[in-house]
Amino acid sequence: MITARAAATFDPVGRSVASARAFVRDTLQGWGFTDVVDDAVVLTSELVTNAVVHAGTAADVACMRTDTGVRVEVGDRYPEREVPLQSAGVQFGSPDREGGRGLLLCAALASRWGVEYTATNKQVWFQLDLPDRPAGTRSAGPALPVGALPVTDARVRVAVIQIDSLGGISSWNEDAQDLFGFSPEQVTGKQLTDFAAWPHTPGTSTGIVEALQLSRWEGSYGIRGADGRVIPVYASHLRVRDADGDPSTVCLLVRDHERAVLQTPSRAPASDRHTASERGSATDAFEVFIGSPAPDDLDGLLQRTVERARDMLDGDSAYLLLATDDETELEVRASTGLPSSRQRFARVPVEAGSGRYGSARMPAVHEDLSAVPGAVPLLSNTGMRSVVTVPLKVEGRLTGSLGVAAEAPGRYSNEEALRLQFAADRIALAVESARLTELERLRRGSLSFLVEASDLLAGTLDRDQTLALMAQMTVPTLATWCAVYTIADPASEPELSYVLHEDEDRIDGLKALLAKVDPPEPVTTPGAQVWTAPAHAAHAAALRTSLRSLGLGDSVRPATGPGTALATASAVGGETVVLPLVARNRVIGMLTLGKPTDEHFRQEILELAEDLSRRAALALDNARLYSERTAISQSLQRSLLPPELPDVPGVEVEVIYRAAGEGNEVGGDFYDLFPIRDGAYGFAIGDVCGTGPEAAAVTGLARHALRLLAREGFGGPAVLERLNAAILDEGARSRFLTLLYGELWPQEDGSATLKIVCAGHPLPLRLRQTGDVEAAAEPQPLLGVMDDLELYEQTVSLAPGDVLLCVTDGVTERREGTRMLGDDGLVDVLTTCTGLTAGAVATRVLRAVERFAAQPASDDMAILAMRVPELPLEPQTT
Repeated sequence: MITARAAATFDPVGRSVASARAFVRDTLQGWGFTDVVDDAVVLTSELVTNAVVHAGTAADVACMRTDTGVRVEVGDRYPEREVPLQSAGVQFGSPDREGGRGLLLCAALASRWGVEYTATNKQVWFQLDLPDRPAGTRSAGPALPVGALPVTDARVRVAVIQIDSLGGISSWNEDAQDLFGFSPEQVTGKQLTDFAAWPHTPGTSTGIVEALQLSRWEGSYGIRGADGRVIPVYASHLRVRDADGDPSTVCLLVRDHERAVLQTPSRAPASDRHTASERGSATDAFEVFIGSPAPDDLDGLLQRTVERARDMLDGDSAYLLLATDDETELEVRASTGLPSSRQRFARVPVEAGSGRYGSARMPAVHEDLSAVPGAVPLLSNTGMRSVVTVPLKVEGRLTGSLGVAAEAPGRYSNEEALRLQFAADRIALAVESARLTELERLRRGSLSFLVEASDLLAGTLDRDQTLALMAQMTVPTLATWCAVYTIADPASEPELSYVLHEDEDRIDGLKALLAKVDPPEPVTTPGAQVWTAPAHAAHAAALRTSLRSLGLGDSVRPATGPGTALATASAVGGETVVLPLVARNRVIGMLTLGKPTDEHFRQEILELAEDLSRRAALALDNARLYSERTAISQSLQRSLLPPELPDVPGVEVEVIYRAAGEGNEVGGDFYDLFPIRDGAYGFAIGDVCGTGPEAAAVTGLARHALRLLAREGFGGPAVLERLNAAILDEGARSRFLTLLYGELWPQEDGSATLKIVCAGHPLPLRLRQTGDVEAAAEPQPLLGVMDDLELYEQTVSLAPGDVLLCVTDGVTERREGTRMLGDDGLVDVLTTCTGLTAGAVATRVLRAVERFAAQPASDDMAILAMRVPELPLEPQTT
């Protein structure tokens, strides 16, 4: 029979395993099942690990209290996973294996366990039965002198009140009547809540209704008497079943100053209970407090510490803070009984500033925090009234602080402070050792992270890719979400350039939210600056959306549902920091990192993010400079390319051009085709010695000079001789130039006449309709070498179906090892092009060049193909 139930869902991330352990531990301890807590936590840890790490889905954890024990169910959303079955022929395997260990532990520790499947998930459950306790003494206090015994009234009155399943009073004894002034007839059937004055802080502590549902509860509250006064009482509740099997609660109450009558005796320090001689052997005081085996990781050790400290002083909560490296602040690292997700990694000053942590270097007892608000900032608005804190010191140096708190005032005295300080002294050295080990591990991990980040950022000069890398390196390693703002120039406003969230479904909502928020102010001050605008805007948007959904706001419905707005608010509701991106003494942007609701950044993470931001800023600025220079270069190069080629009547013309080098559109090779006058066209294909900007400059000179001289009426030899003189006039900037220049006249009979000058250039090839290939010109001296050139032109006639192919040496000198395509290889390729159009001929030559070698071409390449189409057949007459 299930008497209580608690359930939670954990996201598919590694930290959920620790959260699930804490959930199960707190739940079972609240039910009083301390005998089975450790086994339940171990089994839950393994099963949740299987769900969130191996299955990669969210984990649903449910704890159910029964009459004989507790049942825990862990479900995942991956029903297809196979579960090993234990039989004579199949074994679970070694406990050291990564997989299957959770089920092996279930078989070893649980009273019963099993696996259940549905269409959408898989559920593993286990049952832990409470051990049978034989009759006898469970706990006993030491013998005390008469003077040390607690003081009571002349007659101790113990009110016995029984509450039915609905919370109504069903029994009220004589002592209850004497204490509170009501007769049984006046209270029977009424709710206990009508008389109880419960010191409850909304949202943080247990109410009386919840307390009556617990299997056992012990604590202080008040009862309003018949005279209207509130009488402080100390109560012990026990949940039982009556003769009919219905649940009810028996409440034993005494005056609060007589609490010793009912209060469970506190556990005395280990040194008071036994001496080493009585135990027969020495016992490590550290293990007495922490237990054996001790956790081998810092988080586990700190969590065990706060749980044992809370139990030792019978507190409602406990927490542990560690000092930062400069010992000016304390950082929350573990807590129990407090909203840990909100408090983890929160920081408070030690001795200076607003919200300081008072008396951190000395033991301190606060009997009532309401009288000294702000003395312990961590406990603000948590319902805790009394607290004892002690420092953790190693060799006189403050390393942390340990505190235990209770909801009732006046719970602690100097005696409890001494007991807690004794435990803190035992644990301080182990905590500091584990902290230094973790710090060293984090520093090694940070160094590896920065080395990898530097390699990735240095591997690209693309601005958009750099922005994406910056965000992807921070999410989720450093933050839950990231936004990058860029600043084009000092006079420009920051622009939101990239947004990333670890949950892709949240990116659009986050981007829309940040677009409505004024960007952070660009500052050159190094370090992370807190930015509260996103969290405020998210919460305001969520509130407006919720009001609209309830019909309390504007009549216009929001584009997204309340769930979406609330999810976005939760995603960005935590701490948000901004780090400036400074490169070359100028702020070029901001890197914004954020956490979900109530989460804070660790100082080590912020320092790592600052290092990353410096590298990212330089990489982003390098990408900007490269993009600007590439844009300028490509704009200039495009200006050197000829405009769109003219249509030549009766002649097919096709040009293919490839410039070597990344980002180059123009190199040392060039081509041109332009009208000279009616019926005459000039064409050229050339190769300047070298590649890059210098060669491109000579390319521009040659192309523009050819057009100008040809249109002035000069013939081919005269045009090239004057171009040769212009190149030589460049002096040291001049380059050798091979050039094939010609004039083309389409004829009325369907043929074409060409006059060609080949100045040191690979010879043009003519493909006849019969498939024969021959050189169409003779070689002559190249340009840019000698002052006096004697050049001549040759006349070539292209019949219908003939092709003239002109290429640069990037085609003929294509190499693969010691092999080269050469003139003969080009002839072989052209021989196969009979009957093809000019475009098909150029494409086939290019494909042959590309396939000749596996490596990309290292030289510029130009291909110019001209073909005279075949004449259409005349229709036959009969």
